Amino acid sequence: MSMILKSGRPRIPRGTSLRGRRLTGLIAVVVLVIVITVAGICVGAVPLAPAQVLDGLAGGPNAFIVQEYRLPRVGVTLLAGAALAVSGLLLQAAVRNPLASPDVIGITKGAALGAMSATVLVPAAAQSWAIPLGIAAGASVVTAAILVLAGRVGSRGSTLALVGIAIAALAGAGMQYLMTVFPQKSDQAMVWLAGSAYGTNSTDVALLSLWLAACLPVVISCTRLLDLSAFGDDSLSSLGHAPTRVRMLFVITAVALAGGAVATVGGIGFLGLLAPHLARTLFGSRPAWLVPASALLGAALLSAADLAGRLIALPNEIPAGIVAAVIGGPYLLFVLIREARIRG
Repeated sequence: MSMILKSGRPRIPRGTSLRGRRLTGLIAVVVLVIVITVAGICVGAVPLAPAQVLDGLAGGPNAFIVQEYRLPRVGVTLLAGAALAVSGLLLQAAVRNPLASPDVIGITKGAALGAMSATVLVPAAAQSWAIPLGIAAGASVVTAAILVLAGRVGSRGSTLALVGIAIAALAGAGMQYLMTVFPQKSDQAMVWLAGSAYGTNSTDVALLSLWLAACLPVVISCTRLLDLSAFGDDSLSSLGHAPTRVRMLFVITAVALAGGAVATVGGIGFLGLLAPHLARTLFGSRPAWLVPASALLGAALLSAADLAGRLIALPNEIPAGIVAAVIGGPYLLFVLIREARIRG
């Protein structure tokens, strides 16, 4: 009888209604991703109708534009955007700071420094393998430095964030030095450093897909730990999880995701901050919803930024990283102002 309202209709449990709204929202985001994907393939310097796209997929007159240019580019932006968003979410959980992201705490800067070092120091013939190695080395060195220094001065989340910001500044100074000493060679890396999907191909899509597939089991494990970490170190310890090891797992997984994305599309800023914030606003803080929502929103945001960069200055292009910064910068200011008002 307690489940019956006076009108005779069954009462819908509050949790069921919330789950339904979240599911509806997630479906809406999936539809948004599909719409942006279709637009990214159809729209450009040479606009194509959906029928022409289908004909191109089948090997018709527009096969080169569709298969070799637009389809890989859209695929890369979707995958890289999802990776950066989940990376930002894990870093925010690791450092207990909603403003953390791969670019803020130095991971993106370290990877970019490694890439620029390979660009200016290695002969052009060897750069196809040297740049990915430089990215991996730069991201790994920054991560190791963050973990070692944080271990010496304290491994709390705020310490990780501060150490990461300091290392990001050092990496930025290193890039400025390389630009000064090797001005002509460093110019070649500027578009990539700004963040761009220009020139990506099906090989990039395949390699990034394999990398993210390898990371997926670890991301699932992290998702299970996100709920526990939200309650603090005492809760983790009481359930048999070492807080320091959990934070290290979050950071290392975030580095792996961000490194794969940066190796493909370069240094995209603010996306790892923006997508998790939007996901929390729309879906709440439950990791089972938050992780996939962040990934989908990150994919949609980067793909939309790349599409906007292609259209704003036709026939020229604006790197997607610049478009993302134009959107993410004001949003960061909005978050800071809102946090200041909440705290009085």
